[in-house]
Amino acid sequence: MTRFRGEKQNNLCKLAKDLRSNLTPAEQGLWKHLRHRQLEGLKFRRQCPIGKFIVDFVCLEKKLIVEVDGIQHSENKEYDYQREEWLEQEGYTVLRFWNNEVQNNLDGVLEEIRKHVVGIK
Repeated sequence: MTRFRGEKQNNLCKLAKDLRSNLTPAEQGLWKHLRHRQLEGLKFRRQCPIGKFIVDFVCLEKKLIVEVDGIQHSENKEYDYQREEWLEQEGYTVLRFWNNEVQNNLDGVLEEIRKHVVGIK
């Protein structure tokens, strides 16, 4: 995995910390159910740096990333594609959900995540 050193890493860690303090309402709602090993006893992290990217949620044990996308992601499709491709090359599975999907169907989103973590050995 590509690792950043020095100033780049410090900047990425600071940005991740700032993002953890400013979750969207959809991210907050999902985090309430992922934190404290509530989902299948697995530890999830929020706004976590991986390589040169910050992912919304990650279970490092299962190498599962959960992204909650807002309207800005419909405008940045090429960036998201390259980012997701790199993460998958590093062995991660990436699940994407829209903000409104998390807010309007949280149980369904949690079930989809559960299916993936149970299916990943």
